[in-house]
Amino acid sequence: MMSASADVPVPGHEANYTGDVQLRYNYRLYPTPGQRQALARAFGCARVVFNDALRARQTAYAAGRPYIGDAELSARLTAAKKTPERAWLGEVSAVVLQQSLADLNAAYRNFFASVTGERKGPKAGPPRFKSRKDRRQAVRFTANARFRVLPNGELRLPKIGDVPVRWSRDLPSAPASVTIIKDAAGRYFASFVVQAGPARFPAPGAGAEVGIDLGLTSFAVLSDGTVIRSPRFLRRAERKLRRLHKSLSRKAEGSSNREKARVRVARAHAKVADSRRDFHHKISTAIIRDNQAVYAEDLCVTGLARTPMAKSVHDAGWSAFVTMLEYKAERYGRHFGKIGRFVPSTGPCSACGVNSGSKPLNVRQWTCPACGTVHDRDLNAARNILALGRRERLTACGDGVRPPLAVAAVRETGTLPGAA
Repeated sequence: MMSASADVPVPGHEANYTGDVQLRYNYRLYPTPGQRQALARAFGCARVVFNDALRARQTAYAAGRPYIGDAELSARLTAAKKTPERAWLGEVSAVVLQQSLADLNAAYRNFFASVTGERKGPKAGPPRFKSRKDRRQAVRFTANARFRVLPNGELRLPKIGDVPVRWSRDLPSAPASVTIIKDAAGRYFASFVVQAGPARFPAPGAGAEVGIDLGLTSFAVLSDGTVIRSPRFLRRAERKLRRLHKSLSRKAEGSSNREKARVRVARAHAKVADSRRDFHHKISTAIIRDNQAVYAEDLCVTGLARTPMAKSVHDAGWSAFVTMLEYKAERYGRHFGKIGRFVPSTGPCSACGVNSGSKPLNVRQWTCPACGTVHDRDLNAARNILALGRRERLTACGDGVRPPLAVAAVRETGTLPGAA
């Protein structure tokens, strides 16, 4: 499998791109069998610490006792490492265990903020226990752990060793932390958090703005007439996935052959996800590079995923694509805007503005009854999105979008001669 490398914003830093920003750079790891065992111990110890702390807080809440603070949980962890039952926690880096407690604290903060209404987006539930059967495992090393990248390109991790890394590009600065991830396909990745300054593309031409209409037949249609065909990665892989899933279902529960079949299925799904992510990155970067302002619809993907088109909607990955456009626009000094999801974009004529009403999905071309212009459905929607986004941007910038007031004529109806 190919190594993965992508710059993604660190949660909590997506909206601040005026100066240095924190980004994640992901690289493929190739640990030796002994290092895999050491990583498995680190995954297991981090999971046990997380579950013990969660159980302590749930027990205190059920008994009516005060909330157990972060400092007390850390002290309990230190004491537990001296007991015979938890002495094996000392076999891994202490930073890994402390970061597991930090993850639990972050989960509680998100839950409390969601309950009180301070957190936007979908409601966050209370933290749940981690299972050793979870296919995705992760541990985090901060600067206190003294990990470092060696001159030969290997990553030195405390109590694990020097792990070979597939470097697809250089890090922009010294990493502040690294998260070691094992995915469902059995692959290992290192996710570095680094400080990166604001990047800049060459300035596009004057008035370079574009509206984007997302769809299923065509992944995106731009207001300048560019049509981006939908790759349909999942649809193209369905035949292979069906065969692999059938092979998995025939294997006995708990057998080694079933685990091998499960890994083959996971790798096939990972290839689909990686291909889709690579496609999104390339298209979003090209759009941001060539335009000063980009506008898109605020689609309700959650609602569309409940329709008969659910598989195609998930295959397109609109939400991930729009998120990439948003944070790349901020990083590269471009403007990104969303128009309201209830604002009509298909019905109005982009030439004269007359709204002829909504149209069924099978209508791909239509003629405006007012001006006679023949419209392609998606291109007309993209042009309307561009006009709506430009209007909202001008309003937000304080510029007028209405015609200026004119001085009334002396003999105009409603005016009195000689009135001041």
